[in-house]
Amino acid sequence: MRHIRIFDTTLRDGEQAAGGALTIDEKLEIGRQLARLNVDVIEAGFPHTSPGDFKAVNLLAQELRDVEIAALSGFKREQIDSTWQALEPAANPLLHIVISTSDIHLQHQLRARREHVLDLTQDAVAYARQFTSHIEFSAMDATRSDLDYVCRIFAAAIEAGATVVNFPDTVGYAQPDEFGRMVAYVTENTPGIDDVVLSVHCHDDLGQSVANSLAAVRAGARQIECTINGVGERAGNAALEEITMALRTRREYFQADTRLDTKELARTSRLVSNFMGMLVPPNKAIIGGNAFAHASGLHQDGMLKERTTFEIMHPADVGVSDSSIVLGKTSGRHAVRDRLKSMGYALDEDEFMEVFRAFKDIADRKKQVTDRDLEAIAQQRQRQAFHQAFVLQHVQVSAGTGSMPTATVRLLSDDGTEFSDAAIGDGPVHAIYQAINRIVGVPNRLIEFSVNAVTSGIDAIGEVTIRIEADAKVFNGHGADTDILVASAQAYINALNRMLAGLGKDWSATPEAQAIVHAPPSEG
Repeated sequence: MRHIRIFDTTLRDGEQAAGGALTIDEKLEIGRQLARLNVDVIEAGFPHTSPGDFKAVNLLAQELRDVEIAALSGFKREQIDSTWQALEPAANPLLHIVISTSDIHLQHQLRARREHVLDLTQDAVAYARQFTSHIEFSAMDATRSDLDYVCRIFAAAIEAGATVVNFPDTVGYAQPDEFGRMVAYVTENTPGIDDVVLSVHCHDDLGQSVANSLAAVRAGARQIECTINGVGERAGNAALEEITMALRTRREYFQADTRLDTKELARTSRLVSNFMGMLVPPNKAIIGGNAFAHASGLHQDGMLKERTTFEIMHPADVGVSDSSIVLGKTSGRHAVRDRLKSMGYALDEDEFMEVFRAFKDIADRKKQVTDRDLEAIAQQRQRQAFHQAFVLQHVQVSAGTGSMPTATVRLLSDDGTEFSDAAIGDGPVHAIYQAINRIVGVPNRLIEFSVNAVTSGIDAIGEVTIRIEADAKVFNGHGADTDILVASAQAYINALNRMLAGLGKDWSATPEAQAIVHAPPSEG
């Protein structure tokens, strides 16, 4: 089982993401967390570019003694000098030199010929060798370079003293099979490469950075350069957490693994996300909010029977407390029943089906049904655990500035007869209650009305609780729905049913309601 070195460049290449600048204190805290994650190398910055980067590299070099600290340098001697000054306190320093090798870069950026760049490479590495014996050399834009020329450059760097040579896909141009072949070619055609570490550094411009990095492992690469959450220049870098868990989960396939403490992945991800102000998408592999969340009824059923049916990793292995069963419109009976049971609701089949139907109705109007939502639904059904003289089938309200609030309701009686009526009121709730009263016709007085949001958000379930008085007795009513007017109607119906059951009264429709009675719809 080969050990793959993880070279984390979050503090250097990751910070180059637009809007991702970090303070020195933030860099120090991320560096400490990367050390806890147990990465092999922390590239702490580019000291020659700014005093802040110089200071951050220097402070991390002084503090972190059990990890290699790398710093990036250009090929000029003054750049190498300042880089080494920042790195010098490190217990395990890695001086990283970069120079372009593609004809595109040589012509338009360096304005230099190939042979001159070859000489610059030898000179830069040999000069850095007087400061440290551990030097990495990177051939910028290697995937768009002539591969034979890259082999010559690498051979020159190795001869001058480089201990790591890095083959970057700087602009994310290569495709996995192609990249693997490139790495294999360089491995087979570079003198001395067996005596050094071959590294790769892939960008995500075409969404292939992780796939390219893993293809490189298969082709013989021993170090992968990557960032937390895949942050970095333009579309970002290969994501450390995805590479690490791909190697860990499929170690037999890759015959390779890392030494990372993967239980620190989620924490590290959150820290980088918070400091850089870059949110992790919910569908992000490994550390996204949905990475271990299951919403499909089929998947939930499998998960409840055996976790490995739909999970190839254990959430605890990446620092996530547990998988989550997300209740929504695609959830099945098994998932809802299991959640209710865990919440302490022991329902028989008929009771459960009532709750499940109400759950499905709510789920069609909400993206996610929370435990508190489900509790409100279950409690509402429990409050109806007595004879229902009638149930609410339909309520429709028209209201607005300058208009008369008008409500139409349709009730279903216990003998299966439908009744409809309409009324106006001082407000939409008053209009609903007036319409219900025109059908029911049982004297009572509303003495309390309260509304409470079960959860936060615009699609929250609203709970309505009311009290009515009749014959000197008080009866409670409760309703819950994403539509507060529907919940208000449910609460009043619930209170009226309690009142009729409590007073032992039989209910018959008012003459007005009888006049607009609707027979039950015929079957078929």
